[in-house]
Amino acid sequence: MMYLQDLRSEAGENMDRIDKILKHNLFLENLQKIEAAEADRCFCRHDMAHFLDVARIGMIINLEESLEIPGELIYGAALLHDIGKHRQYEEGIPHEQASASITPEILLDCGFDEKETDVIIEAVLQHRNSEVISEKNLRGLLYRADKASRPCFACKAEGECNWKGSKKNLKIIY
Repeated sequence: MMYLQDLRSEAGENMDRIDKILKHNLFLENLQKIEAAEADRCFCRHDMAHFLDVARIGMIINLEESLEIPGELIYGAALLHDIGKHRQYEEGIPHEQASASITPEILLDCGFDEKETDVIIEAVLQHRNSEVISEKNLRGLLYRADKASRPCFACKAEGECNWKGSKKNLKIIY
């Protein structure tokens, strides 16, 4: 039987730095704060399931569009793009800005270099900016993957959601 590590080796992908993010105290602390802030939320949550959906959809887009963005950059951006969401609830800071302020410490502690960190931070900052939708880089990929990750077609609160109808995913794309 083949295990995940074997699959990673076959694919030539090393995700050790992603595994470090998942165990990083600052990441876990902020994830817990988001969970507490969204405990009574009936709309989409900003939890590990969402982060992984964004990462996996990002990997699909990366393959389909032959972008050749390293998987660790995609997963790093996906795991951290909403990590500051609780600060939006608590302090009114746009969550992309709050997330971008938390991201550098985590990435640098986990072995990402300054250039990789800058690319991920820029993607995090732009993940709500519709102007990047067509870009063939991490910014555009993260925007598209984040929007495609929401299963509005199966949401019990879809009718109450303030997303415009054109933004809602009323059918499966990925």
